[in-house]
Amino acid sequence: MASPIDLEPPNSLSSSAPSFAIRPNNNNNNNNHHNNISFLRSISTKEPLNFSEQLPYSPPRLSTSALPSNTYSQPSTPRLSFTLNNPSTKSVDDDHPDFHQTSYRCISSVLKKDGQILSVAVSNGLVYTGSQANLIRVWKLPEFTECDHLKTRASSMVVSLQVSNDMIYAAYADCKIRVWRRTWEGVIKHVRVATIPKVGSYVRSYISGRDKMMKHMGPISSLAINISDDILYSASLDKTVKVWRISDLKCIETIQAHNDPINDIVVGDDGVLYTASDDATVCVWRRNFCSGDRPHSLTVTLPAKCSPVKTLALTADGGVLYGGCSDGYIHYWLKGWFSGQLQYGGALLGHTHAVMCLASMANYLVSGSADSTCRVWFREQQDCQHVCVAILQGHRGPIRCVAAFPILVNEENEDGCTVCTGSLDGVLKMWRVRRTSISNKGKGSSQNACEYFEIA
Repeated sequence: MASPIDLEPPNSLSSSAPSFAIRPNNNNNNNNHHNNISFLRSISTKEPLNFSEQLPYSPPRLSTSALPSNTYSQPSTPRLSFTLNNPSTKSVDDDHPDFHQTSYRCISSVLKKDGQILSVAVSNGLVYTGSQANLIRVWKLPEFTECDHLKTRASSMVVSLQVSNDMIYAAYADCKIRVWRRTWEGVIKHVRVATIPKVGSYVRSYISGRDKMMKHMGPISSLAINISDDILYSASLDKTVKVWRISDLKCIETIQAHNDPINDIVVGDDGVLYTASDDATVCVWRRNFCSGDRPHSLTVTLPAKCSPVKTLALTADGGVLYGGCSDGYIHYWLKGWFSGQLQYGGALLGHTHAVMCLASMANYLVSGSADSTCRVWFREQQDCQHVCVAILQGHRGPIRCVAAFPILVNEENEDGCTVCTGSLDGVLKMWRVRRTSISNKGKGSSQNACEYFEIA
């Protein structure tokens, strides 16, 4: 079965994208990495830097056609600069609040015979993972043991997962969405309750002529849920976004969102929808309840430096929007406190291949890439500077999906997150990242170790 990368139709933008071939790990390089780690720091400045002089590596840039006229203006090159984040090599004042030490380790590694891991979602102490083998596995936290699995007769892979309350929505490569309900009666059970679109409603709509395009004409790439408006969004490689009413699972709108395949969508608590596409743009949509059959309207188009946007992430407060691109950059936009408009903030550079997935949790951003690494970034509250605090290495293939959730900390000057990564190598890994104030370095370990628990 082909991966979702293979399902994507060729276009002028992605033709020169990096190869996603699985590459073996280099143990010597990994050992050297743990001994000497330097991290990147992106800072927004008014004058762009010269990449050839400042950066040791600059990913190839892709060409594209002219962008739409309703786009934001932004600098011709991303605004980047570097700094080290290795406190053990610095002579600093222990009372200085700005320096922290980060430790991380792989706490679990699971290999099943499910093929590629394509999607992951976390809810109420449970982790859901979708794979190439038409199977959704359910893992219980914190012990990370399998407690259930969901399977259908359809012979297609699970490409996207969304969990809301006790409802699980899974998008499959056969252009359908299947819905389960979770129950907590003694043991955790999942009961399948529906398939979207319903066969009967699809036939009736086609005969009546109300909507001959109720079903996606291409594989679904992403799902998003707006609970306040009782809406489920589905994006597809057919360049459209469909709006489903959750109460009766009917398609109430089809948005012709982009001119190229749509790779990812996210929705904020304020109901604003963001769509990312191979046309190198991120579109922002608002819902107007007085607009009849087409309530969603395009408010602005954000250009992403002429590189296809593969994934999106939005902070919990909706203040920062991230877009991961096929050239390895992660662009971000900041929402103004008074105007509410998105302004270009800068770019994070570190990955050498396409950024395939993003996850945001508190002040942390987790990015997974086709270079087989996962980076953990910390965002400063005051000036929105980003520091790469950890590089998680261990996968032997591109990282296709990530999820991040908080961990319990015992110290006031300590925080962190737990990261779950799924790769095209078929391995699911769980990582623990802790960030401690430099003044507390004597109480913790600075070792970045791995503990592997392989399950056949």
